[in-house]
Amino acid sequence: MKKITSILLLFISCFSLAQEKWTTQSGTINFEASVPLFEEVKAINNSVKCVLNSEDKTITCVVKIKDFHFKRELMETHFNEIYMESDRYPRAIFKGTIPNLDLTKISSEGIGLPINGKIKIHGVTQSITVKAVIKKIANSLQLTSDFNLNTDDFKIKIPTMILPKISKTVHIHLNCTLQ
Repeated sequence: MKKITSILLLFISCFSLAQEKWTTQSGTINFEASVPLFEEVKAINNSVKCVLNSEDKTITCVVKIKDFHFKRELMETHFNEIYMESDRYPRAIFKGTIPNLDLTKISSEGIGLPINGKIKIHGVTQSITVKAVIKKIANSLQLTSDFNLNTDDFKIKIPTMILPKISKTVHIHLNCTLQ
């Protein structure tokens, strides 16, 4: 009986290490579109939902636009009402694949991998390839990525009067700890 119990526990523990879906509801994404000599334009969102499926090597990230927060409330209002029209386009969604994903090769030092997919922002879908670093931390995976997006690609209109104060190239930083 002890042998059967031991074998059963060993069998169950092997399957628990071979987890397929890694998720978070509290990933972080921030962006910066600042221009030198003008007021800082940056925001953070701590409610990114992300699912990585290691079996089919897919990843999906969903960002609620109204969850971005700025230092100044007026910037946040303008961001939601004028630029992003967040009542009309409430979410940004990325769906992609990580073709070279192999969890057995991921360590605490991390590995850089390309992610190919489509990102939908402001009602416009664009193909994108970004580089991500995936690290193994205890029983979690940490995924980080830095990339740039252009406001013109997503038909985000910046008023002519404000154009010199906001960069059309927006730097994005994503950080998700998936469990």
